[in-house]
Amino acid sequence: MTRAILAAVAVAALAAGGYAWFAAGQAAGPAIEIRQPERFVGRTAVFEATVDSPDGRLTALDAYIEQDGAHPLFALEDAGDTETRQETATRLRLIRRFDRESHPELRAGPATVVVRATRPVLFGLRESSSEATLEVEVRLDPPRLTPLSRFHYVNHGGAEFIVYRVAPDDVESGVEVGDRFYPGYDAAGALNAAGPPEAGGDGGDGPGGGDGLRVALFALAHDQDLGTPMRLYARDPAGNEARAPFDHRVFDREFRRSRIQVGERFLRRVVPRIAANAPELADEEVDEASDLSDLLDLYLFVNGELRRRNSATVAALAAETEPRWLWQGPFRQLANSQVESGFADHRTYFHAGDEIDQQVHLGFDLASTANAPIRAANAGRVIFADYLGIFGNCVVVDHGMGLQSLYAHLSTIDVAIGDAVARDDTLGLSGQTGLAGGDHLHFAMLLHGEPVTPVEWWDEHWIEDRILRKLREASAAAGGGP
Repeated sequence: MTRAILAAVAVAALAAGGYAWFAAGQAAGPAIEIRQPERFVGRTAVFEATVDSPDGRLTALDAYIEQDGAHPLFALEDAGDTETRQETATRLRLIRRFDRESHPELRAGPATVVVRATRPVLFGLRESSSEATLEVEVRLDPPRLTPLSRFHYVNHGGAEFIVYRVAPDDVESGVEVGDRFYPGYDAAGALNAAGPPEAGGDGGDGPGGGDGLRVALFALAHDQDLGTPMRLYARDPAGNEARAPFDHRVFDREFRRSRIQVGERFLRRVVPRIAANAPELADEEVDEASDLSDLLDLYLFVNGELRRRNSATVAALAAETEPRWLWQGPFRQLANSQVESGFADHRTYFHAGDEIDQQVHLGFDLASTANAPIRAANAGRVIFADYLGIFGNCVVVDHGMGLQSLYAHLSTIDVAIGDAVARDDTLGLSGQTGLAGGDHLHFAMLLHGEPVTPVEWWDEHWIEDRILRKLREASAAAGGGP
């Protein structure tokens, strides 16, 4: 008898617990997640949220920005300009772009994004609601930009330097040259941390430390038109943008053209070695005895597509640059070297009398003696040291603020990624690895991944006039504002 009573009690308890669990599950409100905005609301902004109701039903759903009142973003009974996506049977996504025209009552300052949803529960006998909120800051004024340096003379394929001021201080800024963007950096990274060299900077407090003073290196790429627009650009965390012109003058340069003969001996020596070392060609089985037509086809892939992939790998290294100068003074050309090919030379390739390809050579080929010591052109940090397709054994040194130097075709590499190097430190020995016809150094200067002529960086007078002079003038005038 007692056992029967206990069993009945246990069954009743389980039933009650099961009902309580069921009722609790039924009573849960919709799950709400606010995806956008993240922290700021600008002159234009995007509202995005997801609402997940366990049974897919909603009796109420609204969203608004709360700032001296509720300013609607969405209502279930009137979606308005909001895009609604039924992503699953239970989850709804809301997306709306809004701006000052749609919400003229918004003002700069704190605000709260609110989303509320209600669904029926317990077989429609009750309702359960949920609410999600997000604290944001409304920013309505675009950034302010003021160029400070003067006399910006840009050689086609060359670099330049600008000093400017931006406000507020937390914006992304730099120089737009057509469709290319060159980031700006806190001027303290140039005025104090690394230069100008004669100032003996030590990285202490000084102009640029949070006062909106910025510097940027930029370039007019060899493949851009002389009339490409150049302007300062800024974008704040709320998405507000600003652009400002600055005085500049562009100088044309005629790039050389050359004819390259691709002979059988070259193909049999070079192509199998690249195929053996480049991961992209791991499946290619070729050697010096392979059919000549196969070697030629593979060469065209190497000279074209592999060249583009290798160049993209090099360009991506710009993301690893230090936000301060690591270099000092002019860069050094390979000692006692002869220039075999210059920057942006347009090459036409011939085989057996027929034109087979065209490419642009984006560096300097410098020949000295076989296995010549290859030394760092300036101080910096090694960010690449490995075999890289057409470049063969290759080293890339970061000099800070987007400026990097590349050393290719080395026979040996004597540094590793992360090594700090001083000017004239040995990086390796010259050679003929990669797509090299003979022992030489392929040397390139890159600015945020964009190849620029090294000639300017070898020139002490160019560095003095285009960079150091502007830094001194900016330092003297650092107390000014936009």
